[in-house]
Amino acid sequence: MDVHFKKSDQTGDAARVYFCFEEQGLPPGAVTADETSGGHLAKAASIAKFEGKSGQYCEVLAPNGHEAPRIALIGLGKDGELDGLSAQKAGASAVQKLGKNAETIDFVVGGLSAPKVDGNALAAALALGAVLAGYSFTRYRTKEQESALITKEIRVLSDTPGDAETAFAAGRAIGAGVYVARDLVNAPANDLTPPAFADKAAELATLGVEINVLDEAQLESIGMGALLGVARGSAHPARVVTMHWQGGGRDKPLALVGKGVTFDTGGISLKPPGGMEDMKGDMGGAAAVVGAMHAIAARKAKANVVGLIGLVENMPDGTAQRPGDIVTTLSGQTVEVINTDAEGRLVLADVLWYAQQTYEPEAIIDLATLTGAIIISLGHEHAGLFSDDEGLAEKILAAGLTSGETVWRQPMGKAYEKGLKSKFADMKNVGGRAAGSVTAAHFLRRFTNDVPWAHLDIAGTAWKPETTALDPSWGTGFGVRLLDRLVAQAYETDG
Repeated sequence: MDVHFKKSDQTGDAARVYFCFEEQGLPPGAVTADETSGGHLAKAASIAKFEGKSGQYCEVLAPNGHEAPRIALIGLGKDGELDGLSAQKAGASAVQKLGKNAETIDFVVGGLSAPKVDGNALAAALALGAVLAGYSFTRYRTKEQESALITKEIRVLSDTPGDAETAFAAGRAIGAGVYVARDLVNAPANDLTPPAFADKAAELATLGVEINVLDEAQLESIGMGALLGVARGSAHPARVVTMHWQGGGRDKPLALVGKGVTFDTGGISLKPPGGMEDMKGDMGGAAAVVGAMHAIAARKAKANVVGLIGLVENMPDGTAQRPGDIVTTLSGQTVEVINTDAEGRLVLADVLWYAQQTYEPEAIIDLATLTGAIIISLGHEHAGLFSDDEGLAEKILAAGLTSGETVWRQPMGKAYEKGLKSKFADMKNVGGRAAGSVTAAHFLRRFTNDVPWAHLDIAGTAWKPETTALDPSWGTGFGVRLLDRLVAQAYETDG
């Protein structure tokens, strides 16, 4: 979806949206439109009991005296309560309501501002919401469904279009990064194999990101026995990709690590068939890291960030890893594989260790669709946050609230360690049914080597059974906005 910024006096035959604050009546532009229509707009708002409350919507078809085929009013709520996130939701709502009927939509924002967001920031937030709502994944359709959006362009009509466009520069990069992540999660596993995923990640080189792709022979030579154990049953070889953006900031980078299981059958510990098709999304953590690196690089963030993704396919052929096998991780620690469907933590164990060995990061955050247990705990509303570093956890929580990709802190403690004890190796890869998400996090912590670390279990948020205006796709791209906001708030410098 294209977004352009124009002067507020722009006219034409596009659908037109006016954003209204509660208890303030029609904004100046809408007042003029109402006068031109002979009071039709105000009368329609009165009949619809439209008062500008957050989420309210009123639409007038073929208004008198206007070229626009549709004029819509969207409520922003009280101006003192409006922030960037709620403005994004309003922009998304406009596309959700009008997107099936208008190829071009004009957002009239001239004269709009609020205590928490000035006019240009408000225009940028509305535009970002529109972009996020305008995503669709139609690559494999031979015919468009009737419900598909037809909107191709948003024109933001502002008193200061140049300044508003400058304010939207970061939003444009974030929207592109979210699209990248959603495309990856939605892609079928027969097309998005580990090597194909690595090729997609390598496209970040065009944005100035330093790319390194490790193939299976290299992974074996350095000793990634846990990751390669997961990949043994697949015809598609494993890959590890590193993506380094050096935009300034601290000497030591922030490391982002993503689980990239491009399809997860469960291996020998085979999953039940119902819903197994969703396991094409078991690489949501890696998708989030690639999307975040795209956003960070595209907006030229003044930060030092490295993304690492472990890419495998978990299949059950005659060479596949078995329950009872013992693998040696890159760290030298050994793991007894009790359940081959607890494979993501084996992949992350090696990549987490490699990140520390290679980049000596200031902090490390991993993202993974790791456990079904986190969905039982948090549903599809929050990602689970596990961390042994209070400062890092607080930064992530704050970024979640600002970005709208919220996380919920989960407990950690020594009592959970006993579930990982193995009779034959240093540890086993599962800790039993109880507190499955927590014991999985404790497993990962054994490979963090005392570097400040956080784990985000995004199994309930990387894809969702029900869509929203901001997340209109099965694959949400969760993590891109969160990580970009974290970098902007806590790791980016002006130097």
